[in-house]
Amino acid sequence: MELNQGEAVTIVTAEDHTFELREDVLNSVLMKNDIKDKKIVVVSVAGAFRKGKSFLLNFMLRYLESQGSPDWLGDDKQPLKGFSWRGGSERDTTGILIWNKVFPLTLPSGEEIAVLLMDTQGAFDSTSTVKECATVFALSTMLSSIQVYNLSQNIQEDDLQHLELFTEYGRLAMEGSDNKPFQKLMFLVRDWSFPYEADYGNTGGQRILNRRLEISEKQHPQLQQLRKHIRSCFKEVECFLMPHPGFEVATSPNFDGRLSDIRGEFKEHLQDFVQLLLSPSNVITKQIGGRDITAKDLINYFKVYVEIFKGGELPEPKSMLNATAEANNLSAAANSKELYNTEMEKVCGGDRPYVNRDALHRMHFEIRQNALMKFSETKKMGSEELEHTYKEKLVKEIDEMYESFVKFNDGKQIAHAVRTPATLLLVIFICYINSTLLQVIGLEAFAVSINLFMIMAVVALALWGYSRYTGEAQHIGLFIDNLVNVALNNFIFPSQKQIAQALLRSAENVTSNATAPETLRSPGELHKSSLHRRAK
Repeated sequence: MELNQGEAVTIVTAEDHTFELREDVLNSVLMKNDIKDKKIVVVSVAGAFRKGKSFLLNFMLRYLESQGSPDWLGDDKQPLKGFSWRGGSERDTTGILIWNKVFPLTLPSGEEIAVLLMDTQGAFDSTSTVKECATVFALSTMLSSIQVYNLSQNIQEDDLQHLELFTEYGRLAMEGSDNKPFQKLMFLVRDWSFPYEADYGNTGGQRILNRRLEISEKQHPQLQQLRKHIRSCFKEVECFLMPHPGFEVATSPNFDGRLSDIRGEFKEHLQDFVQLLLSPSNVITKQIGGRDITAKDLINYFKVYVEIFKGGELPEPKSMLNATAEANNLSAAANSKELYNTEMEKVCGGDRPYVNRDALHRMHFEIRQNALMKFSETKKMGSEELEHTYKEKLVKEIDEMYESFVKFNDGKQIAHAVRTPATLLLVIFICYINSTLLQVIGLEAFAVSINLFMIMAVVALALWGYSRYTGEAQHIGLFIDNLVNVALNNFIFPSQKQIAQALLRSAENVTSNATAPETLRSPGELHKSSLHRRAK
């Protein structure tokens, strides 16, 4: 199965130990019209470098591309493509990448959501500082709805300690919320070598996880606190044990991901694992502060989180909390502005006629109230003072948008003050001239018909003027505009073109007759020319 579209794109760069967000790239992926308003599932894989994170993500790509068909693994001889990956001991992925095609997925309820895959720079390589490792993992955890923690061979105590370091900033960012900050954490233990202690898969994984996270009185208080911290951060914590993929995968420099080189046992459990994460009945949409996040909302959180981690030091807890609250309010304000803009476009947008100033102001006030109500009803984080600040800013921006709509609406009145009335006046004038001529030559019956048509044009002009300059009965004015356009496009403009063509042909005939040699003239013309010369 070939990947039909898409490629991995870097959205967070990590150069010179500084993180930068490529906002233009992120917008190009998440702001597509068929994606931006859908709830989003963000699946991210994080962990130590050179442990097969990108390799795993490419099988998730195959599953989503095939829309979960039974044979989604594809042909045994097909190389594995998608996110950049390779064997060896040196790191391959830097920063944070996403697949630039967001996949639609229909839930059992019938609702259609979007799925985004995220790849992260591996932790604990020889070029990254602890701060960089913490930043990448924290961003991955805070922005994903399903965080896969990719481990090798076992869940060890240092793995749990690293997890506490990484998730601490996420927990602080959600401080004050009644909900757990994150949705799902999946421990993925690769190359599990003890199937006699716990079977491969989710069931055996839960058995091992429960042992590792068990709290006993004999444990040091710090170890007890570590386990409580992990449980308190995630709504769901699961574990999956994967067998070794085979020595061909681990040792061959020519391995390119072909299924034929991978052990059958690994492929069997790989299918179970991917379906456990991505099947419609198992996916989890991204939530922050108990509110579902859409694709366009996610952009605001990316911006504030990356910004807060750009400094040389790890951010203060208060900074993280404020950043999350600001992104939350900013997202709510953006949705309210979009509601206002959409509804006002229906009232006086580009395809709508001129609207009376008073009527437009009434509609503006009503729509603004609805937009502000939407902002107030949206569940947000942070203090009331912060919400009040963003609400005042929202009112100011809506009023500025209203001024633009007013100017645009006034421009329509001026534009339509020429074409339609001028056309109707021309029709009235032509009807009057023709009626007068018909009466002079005694064809009064035809003149009456012309006069009736002229009266209709006068009435249309009067109705159009009332509609456009009062803003009332807009449907009548719009009907007359359309009628005039039909007349212009089907009668007046074509007739003008025919007249111009006739005049052009006449001019050409005159020119050709004046310059034609006598040998080409008709006998009658030659005779007339001869008599004319004799008379002279």
